[in-house]
Amino acid sequence: MNAAAQPPPGERSESTGREAPQNIATAIAEVSERASLLVREEIELAKAEMSEKAAKLAKGAVVGAAAGVFFITALFFVLVGCAWLLYYYLPIGGDYTYFYGFFAMAVILVLLGVAAGVIAAKAVKKGAPPVPSMAIDEARKIRESVGPGAAQDGGSPTETVAPS
Repeated sequence: MNAAAQPPPGERSESTGREAPQNIATAIAEVSERASLLVREEIELAKAEMSEKAAKLAKGAVVGAAAGVFFITALFFVLVGCAWLLYYYLPIGGDYTYFYGFFAMAVILVLLGVAAGVIAAKAVKKGAPPVPSMAIDEARKIRESVGPGAAQDGGSPTETVAPS
């Protein structure tokens, strides 16, 4: 009875014929799900990296604006100090100690402006250009491992990917 239930050696049974397409379909669905998950994770990585770099650029812009305010204020004090100095040299005044305070404040503001400018330049250099380099590197690695030459070369890339 057992021999009657099994097909001859050259033929397929109906159950194994149905299981093979289902297994292939399941494998394709699983690969598709994992690929879409991988793409979503790469997009999230790129978003996180871009927001981090944008925050650094914003910080640099704010500190740069502060440096600009310090320099404009210093210019104001220099001009007021020059006005008091002119007042001193004109023959209509006698008390000449007022302008020293203005020049001292101008020097302090210039030093603060230089410090803020250096900090702003460093922050802008850290954040620029806003390219998600980690996401690009991960995408390159994935492409190399899944690409057409990955199985043949033992995982080495057959072509290089230029960053965009």
